[in-house]
Amino acid sequence: MTESTAAVLREMRWWDIDPVLRLERELFPEDAWSRGMFWSELAHARGPGATRRYLVAERDGQVVGYAGLVTSGEQADVQTIAVARDHWGTGLGARLLTELLRAATAFECTEVLLECRVDNTRAQRLYERFGFEPIGFRRGYYQPGNVDALVMRLTDPANSVQGTETHG
Repeated sequence: MTESTAAVLREMRWWDIDPVLRLERELFPEDAWSRGMFWSELAHARGPGATRRYLVAERDGQVVGYAGLVTSGEQADVQTIAVARDHWGTGLGARLLTELLRAATAFECTEVLLECRVDNTRAQRLYERFGFEPIGFRRGYYQPGNVDALVMRLTDPANSVQGTETHG
């Protein structure tokens, strides 16, 4: 994929919820988020008291990825990152994660946490490239499949963002 046809990242808005839900259900059929969950997250992503940042990746008018981050004090949590299967391996996941880490830095967070399915090694490799380290498990976190989550942490997200050119 050439740079001129690469997906464009932008702030997620309410009109993106339906295409995001379609992608969500395709990629995470057992534990997909609901429409209400996305509405609730977006309600906290705007204005002076915003505590969240949600992005979509769009290519040729289609949502091909999305990502979200929530903050509380000096800690941020990656809530979701998803990339359409036909865009896997293009670096889009890394671009979305980079933007979330930039947002964490802008929110003055000193650490970023996330949960990742233990069977999602592709995502784990991405997070490790950015400096995330495993710190524990959450048993049965993903329902209804009762799949464990690997909890990962990144300290100093600002430093990780500075080195993203090498993560590609």
